[in-house]
Amino acid sequence: MTQRYSFSLTTFSPTGKLVQIDYALQAVSSGSTSLGIKATNGAVVATTKKMPTILVDEKSITKVDKLSDTIGMVYSGMGPDKRVLLMKGRKLAQQYFLTYRENIPTRVLVQQIASVMQQYTQKGGVRPFGVSLLIIGMDNHKKEPALYQVDPSGSYFAWKATALGSNMVNAKTFLEKRYNEELELEDAVHTAILTLKEGFEGQMTENNIEIGVADSNGFRYLQPQEIKDYLAAISS
Repeated sequence: MTQRYSFSLTTFSPTGKLVQIDYALQAVSSGSTSLGIKATNGAVVATTKKMPTILVDEKSITKVDKLSDTIGMVYSGMGPDKRVLLMKGRKLAQQYFLTYRENIPTRVLVQQIASVMQQYTQKGGVRPFGVSLLIIGMDNHKKEPALYQVDPSGSYFAWKATALGSNMVNAKTFLEKRYNEELELEDAVHTAILTLKEGFEGQMTENNIEIGVADSNGFRYLQPQEIKDYLAAISS
């Protein structure tokens, strides 16, 4: 019965589902493992970055991206879809800054990106985004870190720690065991790396994972040498 509705985005199945959204979530589940952790003094996102061949220049591909000075994100799913949402999110952040002369709050930007994704679930001639996002930020007023997940349906949730992608179940189980409310940012980075190592095939290096952190100084990427130092500290 479901197959009769699987090619229509705007028609509900008898069970109350929009089947194309389920298919979009399958695209997310088959993507690289990504995760986010909220600490007491910041938040971290991390992801694996495996190249299809050694001939690809790994520097040309990024999975952790900056949305504004204080907000960053990572994704699991289809890279081109992420690129569209990234450009839209950056534009929304700049529009807010030009209007109010301050950085956009994390929750406001999450709501606006989620609204864009929701619009693609009820229009003819389009399809849902085949990507889920983890968005972190440190707002100027609250000085409080935030971690949100945004799904293809346009739903968004606040999390303490979560994971996406192909190894999501094992990663979430690991995070449930390791996470605590007093976790600081430095420990959160270590936990993120250890979580990615669960189910990671091959040798983990500074070139096949990406990490971004948001703290009181804003959002920034960890440089390869910094990631290498963390990996060495964990291995020792």
